[in-house]
Amino acid sequence: MAAATVGDIELLAAIGYNGHICSGLCCHPDEKHILYPLGCAVVVQELGSQKQTFLRGHMNNVSCLSVSRDGQYVASGEAALMNCKADIILWDFQQKKLLARLSLHKGRIEALSFSPSSLYLVSLGGQDDGRVVVWHVSKQETFCLSPASARNAGNATVVMGSSCRDEIFVTAGNGTMRVWELDSVNRKIHLTECWTGRLRRVFTCVKIADDDSYFYVGTTSGDILQVNTNTKVMTSYGPEKKTFSSGVTALLLLTTGDLIVGTGEGIVALLKTSNYRVMKKISIQGAVTSLTCGHQDRQFFVGTNECQIYRINVDEFKEELITTCHNEAVQDIVFPLGISDLFATCSKNDIRVWHTPEHKELLRIVVHNSTCHAIDILSDGNSIISAWDDGIRSFTARSGRLMYMINDAHRLGVTAIAATSDGKRIISGGGEGQVKVWDIHEKSQKLGEILNAHRSAVSCIKIKKNDQEFITAGLDGTCVIWDIAHLERKRYIQASGSIKYVCYHPEEYQIITCGTDRKIVYWEVLDGSEIRGVQGCASGSINGMDITSDGASFVTGGDEHLVKLWDYIEGAVTHVGVGHSGIITRLKICPGKKYIVSVSADGAILVWKYPGSY
Repeated sequence: MAAATVGDIELLAAIGYNGHICSGLCCHPDEKHILYPLGCAVVVQELGSQKQTFLRGHMNNVSCLSVSRDGQYVASGEAALMNCKADIILWDFQQKKLLARLSLHKGRIEALSFSPSSLYLVSLGGQDDGRVVVWHVSKQETFCLSPASARNAGNATVVMGSSCRDEIFVTAGNGTMRVWELDSVNRKIHLTECWTGRLRRVFTCVKIADDDSYFYVGTTSGDILQVNTNTKVMTSYGPEKKTFSSGVTALLLLTTGDLIVGTGEGIVALLKTSNYRVMKKISIQGAVTSLTCGHQDRQFFVGTNECQIYRINVDEFKEELITTCHNEAVQDIVFPLGISDLFATCSKNDIRVWHTPEHKELLRIVVHNSTCHAIDILSDGNSIISAWDDGIRSFTARSGRLMYMINDAHRLGVTAIAATSDGKRIISGGGEGQVKVWDIHEKSQKLGEILNAHRSAVSCIKIKKNDQEFITAGLDGTCVIWDIAHLERKRYIQASGSIKYVCYHPEEYQIITCGTDRKIVYWEVLDGSEIRGVQGCASGSINGMDITSDGASFVTGGDEHLVKLWDYIEGAVTHVGVGHSGIITRLKICPGKKYIVSVSADGAILVWKYPGSY
């Protein structure tokens, strides 16, 4: 008998942006798209719409990005393991197609830059590589290479191609700043160290003037140097008295000659280059890591390490937030009862509510210096309950106002949480393995019972629809079925590995579990017996699952980065979604089976079209 065909799950949108990569945000010369890294992929976002295209080919996270001046090519580098080859991928932008895989560096690609006519691509290796390599783009081969910095200097971290000449480029880093010139006839490269007098700096960013006569360099000390490209001598620096706190992290040179400066404390400033005087400035969230030009030099885009992308108008100098996402691992996701167009996610320091069709953030609840491990939305949709390192918090779903907090609810933090359908009881699980039942009143929250069943952290809690029974799963490999009315244990299940997630079948006569043993196991609720087990993944753990309201299908995701849709009765995979670059932590099927939303350890939220939905 022939094997059943496995279909693809269509990826509708990715909510995420790796803002920790310096100069990782690029505006395409057509001024209609921006490009940015997300895990192992490069996202091509169409401005003014939700349309996205994904450039996939890397096996490791993207570490740098560059777009050619004519917009024909995109180059992306990756961060591999130490002493392993780190690839550069050359892409055709129009066809969104992989043209070549360039492999010479080891460990990490630190920076990339095209020459003005796209004849060459210059790549800079990371600390374990230390080389600058010039690639011939059309021939897709190495042109020449050299150590990036002198032995008595630090690592070079920035490379910038000339604005006019294919043979000229600049590198900079910790105590090193060099101008390089290619000898195309002899396939050699000549370098000149730039003279800065007694100034000793760590250089973070470079921007070359349109006529190549000079270039600006930003430093961790908060000042900016101007260097003559021909003489390689520093001609000026500033501001002398009031430098930028937390350093200059990004530069953008406008056609007017003015300079846009981004800093480590989230300041974006417009400078007069003749005297380095600040003419305008604004504050945004997070350290600036990228600056890139937009429409006819009248607007520009800013990326920050808080994974925010802003659009700023040069004349008005006001910011507009166009992309936002979590900047840490996403721990949990939940849809309100019966609503598919809204969902909530949680991570370190925050909870966010999203509009599913537009992939837009509607609400952000921030709690500094704490991680939210799990969330639930009460059946009436009015409040969000959440499990944090330091206790339990309840917020209003519309405004995010704190309704109440239960401090130190568990000794090792709250790791799982669920509420009864009437909202009068909350069940929480902790890192120490305890399960606690809380009685919730209008003006008070009281501990009702402490249940000891697990030897390690509680990973998941599910409550039966009639509020008469609930299940707790633990990393010790146990799953316990409890009687809510009498708060006593009814059934005890022992799996072969840590249980990461558990689901009731909608008819509530069976449960399914997943975890580190890579299996999906069906269990009988009545007596706790194992019905059957199926192999869930080839490697790693299965971290999350969800089942449809009709019980016909369920989804799983985990360490292998794949979203899998299963037929419940057959126990077979029917569809697979490829798109995540990080470990999938949780995933949910929305009410009505319109979307599947999955979240991952790299901070990404991916929205998929449920197969067969309209």
